[in-house]
Amino acid sequence: MLRPRRRGIASVNAEVRDGIVPAAGAIAMTPEMGANADGSNYRLIALIIASALFMEFVDATVLATALPTMARDFGVRAQDMSVALTSYLLALAIFIPASGTLADRFGSRTVFRTAIGLFMLGSLACGQSGSLELMVLSRFVQGIGGAMMIPVGRLVLLRSVAKQDMVNAMSWLLVPALIGPIVGPPLGGLIVTYLDWRWIFYINLPMGLLGLWLTGRFIANIREERPNPFDVRGFLLSGTALGCLLFGFEMVSRPGQGVFAGMLIAIGLIAGAAYIYHAKGREGAILDLDLLKDDTFRLSVIAGSVTRITQGAQPFLLPLMMQVGFGFSAARSGTITVATAMGSLAMKSFAPRILRRFGFRQALIVNGFIATAGYAVCGLFGPSWPTWAMFSVLALAGFFMSFQFTAYNTIAYDGIDKRHMSSATAFYSTFQQLMLSLGICVAALALHLAMLVHGHEAPELGDFSTAFWVVTAISLSATFWNVRFAEHAGAEISGHAAARVAGRRQLEQQH
Repeated sequence: MLRPRRRGIASVNAEVRDGIVPAAGAIAMTPEMGANADGSNYRLIALIIASALFMEFVDATVLATALPTMARDFGVRAQDMSVALTSYLLALAIFIPASGTLADRFGSRTVFRTAIGLFMLGSLACGQSGSLELMVLSRFVQGIGGAMMIPVGRLVLLRSVAKQDMVNAMSWLLVPALIGPIVGPPLGGLIVTYLDWRWIFYINLPMGLLGLWLTGRFIANIREERPNPFDVRGFLLSGTALGCLLFGFEMVSRPGQGVFAGMLIAIGLIAGAAYIYHAKGREGAILDLDLLKDDTFRLSVIAGSVTRITQGAQPFLLPLMMQVGFGFSAARSGTITVATAMGSLAMKSFAPRILRRFGFRQALIVNGFIATAGYAVCGLFGPSWPTWAMFSVLALAGFFMSFQFTAYNTIAYDGIDKRHMSSATAFYSTFQQLMLSLGICVAALALHLAMLVHGHEAPELGDFSTAFWVVTAISLSATFWNVRFAEHAGAEISGHAAARVAGRRQLEQQH
């Protein structure tokens, strides 16, 4: 097992003070850390972090609903607006690897507050954009802020919670983050229908101010006493690789950009290979490849990444299909797509009990089939479907897919000790956002190819159906990796082993 020693933050620093272990690599506890530094109330910490993330999730879901209206104002095709989503996710993929190192050096609270400030600045710039090019640039600035918020917030929580509380902590972290997608689609529909789409960005400003205050008041400023030097070469190589690959896949779906897209993909692959050569066996690499030696972490990264193809494509395809393919208004589209987030929220209280009863491996295998099938049904949607039927399908799909990601996000850290959480969260979050971005690219490419095959200049209903089935088929391949999890993987986290022992004892007593 990789890095088997697991000690609490307080115990690590106590040993440093007493001279039991050297200070190098220890977690420093600054004087202003606050009462919650020991993680005694992880629910409070989780909710504060998630409240700051709330505006990020609202922003993403509101924007998806507004894309067709924004496309008309910018004078571009609706499907071309995918670059506004991709540019944001591109910034996440490039800058997330640096988040762990920055948090170790400057403190998690400092980096988290800076991230909120950048997100607010990008939101203001988005609201002032008058062209697609300016919108893409502004969204990139937003993405730099978002790149720090997601992994650093998760890092604070993981460093502050015991393993047996991890599933509950992750569930609490999801609460406001799930409320955001619930509020987003109908709010976006109302703003686009009755106000101006620019207000979808301006609403981030008061939420950001609240996040700044809560973070400064309650979040501990945890940092490493002697952080590793910043891996400049690794940052440049990983950023080039991720950026070129994402924009290369994005350009594939655009007419006349095939050669340019091929060049970008080739450069990305070369830069990726160069990074692997640079990082292999290197201590302090910005993306620590040694983490993949842990079987559970590696399988969670691979299976979770493949599954996120569907999750990334869904918020891009659904609003476009309902507004362009069905002719629905933005408001009506928003009231239907909100079902996914409502199903996700309903899952929260079930995850710990399901994992305790069945364990991670069995739950991931069975639930993976159900969740993927739910999104595949979306390819059968049509304007004649009753609203309640589409709403029900999306709610169930959101429920099961949310469970899948809760399980992946939790079991990934089963074999990682607290001192290496910063590099692990940065690594995991990088691939998480990369695959969400790739999901949009794959969806846009599948939609474009379906249009070419069917001879359509504008996307029609059958084209959307094809795109849905392509992305869900890719995600279904995660089953190959789910079956490779150890039978008792994450048993300490889920309590599955304890539940089995208790069940056997009960049977013995009955007989």
